[in-house]
Amino acid sequence: MSDFFSILLWVIFPYAMLLSFVFGTIIRFTWFRAGITAVSSEMLEKRKLMVGSLLFHVGIILAFFGHILGILIPKTWTDFFGISNEMYHIFGSLMMGTGAGLLALAGMTILTYRRFTNARVFITSSWSDLMVNVALLITIILGLASTLSGPFFPGFDYRETLSVWARSLFYLQPHWQLMATVPVVYKIHVICGFLIFGFFPYTRLVHAMTLPWQYIFRRYIVYRRKPRV
Repeated sequence: MSDFFSILLWVIFPYAMLLSFVFGTIIRFTWFRAGITAVSSEMLEKRKLMVGSLLFHVGIILAFFGHILGILIPKTWTDFFGISNEMYHIFGSLMMGTGAGLLALAGMTILTYRRFTNARVFITSSWSDLMVNVALLITIILGLASTLSGPFFPGFDYRETLSVWARSLFYLQPHWQLMATVPVVYKIHVICGFLIFGFFPYTRLVHAMTLPWQYIFRRYIVYRRKPRV
C-alpha cells in the first residue's frame, strides 16, 4: 500500500500536473487568448503594488532559474569542475537560494497583505486571485524552510535524491523510490510547486507566458514629417 501512495505522489501526480500545465496553456492560448491578462489593480492602489511586485518578480525569477540549475546539473558535473559539495551548497543553495527566496517572500507578503487588507482590491479580487496569492506565499515559505533546514538533515543530499528523481521524470523513467528518504518539508514544497504548475494556465499567472515577441519580428514603423504646403 505504501508503494501505491508513493507511486501516486511521485509518478502519477507530477505527470498529471505537467500535462495540465502543457495542455491547459495550449487551450488557453488557442481558444481563450483574449482573457489572458494580469488584471492589474494599479488604479486602486499603486505604492504597495509597485514595491511588492518588483521584489516578488526579481526573487521568483532568480529562484526559478536556481531550481532549474539545481535540478538539471548533475553532481558529477560540478565534481568534474572541482566544485566541492560544501562550496556548492554554501554559495548556490544557502547564499543565492536564500537571497532569492527572501526577496520573493518579502514581495509576496506585501502583495498578499495588500490584497487582503485593501478593501477595494479585495472586493475586485476573484477566488482564484486570493488562492494564487496564498499558494505562492506558502510555497515560498516552504522553499525557504527547505533551504535553511539543510544543516538539520546532515545525511540528506537533495542532489543525489530529489534532483535525480526530478530528472528521471523527464526521462520517462521515474525513480520514485528515491523520494522515500527526502525530508517532509521538501516533499510538501515539491507537491505545492507541482500544484501551482498544474493550475497555472487557469489563473492570472498565465500572463507570464505572454512575451511580446511581435515587437522583435514586426516591420519597422516609418514616421514621415508632413510636408509644408
